[in-house]
Amino acid sequence: MKLATIPAIALAAAVPAAAQDHAPTSETKMTVSPALQQTTEAELFGRVWQNDQLSRRDRGLVTLAALIARNQTASIDQYAAIALDAGVKPAEISETLYHLAFYAGWQNAMEAVPAVAKVFEERGIEQSAMPPVDSADMLPLDKEAEAQRQETVSSNFGNVSQGVVTDTTDLLFQDLWLRPALAPRDRSLVTVAALIGAGHYDQITFHLNRAMDNGLTKPEASGMLHHLAFYAGWPKVFSAMPVAKKVFQSREN
Repeated sequence: MKLATIPAIALAAAVPAAAQDHAPTSETKMTVSPALQQTTEAELFGRVWQNDQLSRRDRGLVTLAALIARNQTASIDQYAAIALDAGVKPAEISETLYHLAFYAGWQNAMEAVPAVAKVFEERGIEQSAMPPVDSADMLPLDKEAEAQRQETVSSNFGNVSQGVVTDTTDLLFQDLWLRPALAPRDRSLVTVAALIGAGHYDQITFHLNRAMDNGLTKPEASGMLHHLAFYAGWPKVFSAMPVAKKVFQSREN
């Protein structure tokens, strides 16, 4: 029995009326924590999800990324439905799963697959809507930036694990990041959300800068931090904020 479902009234506040048919319902009438339910409805869905500093679509992606990174699979189906209703395309969710296999861990992504598949099947989303394994229209590679990244990584870690260095180039930056099913900005968005959710603060500087280079604005990044305080926890976000502050300051100078 799944008790920790999102209250239907909260879903109604978070997504358009047309999506309410997909709102999960609790299997019990008991309110285990009235304060938790009240804050979920009034603050999280009634206020945070309504804040246009970050769009509902982006919030859907950010939430899914955090849940996958934290292996919180029990809520994946509910939030996949919310993301779809907020405008995230099925192909973008599919590509987010693939992307986060590298950035959040293979099994974290694999264990989210059945929940997403369930939602897709319920909505009649077919295999043809999924991104192909090999795309014929890969995004262009910034050769200068990639050469600099390769030099930095190779000089620092080539003698530590050449396998990691090689696959970082071949699988990630010369393939994964060039796949067109997820826009570069959105790849960066889910990457940063996953890093914060998993507490990998050392990696945030590079990827937050990349996100902003790819079009993420400072207000959107701030909104993401606020959103993740609820889904990753206040301590993780407070640990990430000094890193974000330095990134913001460096870009203002």
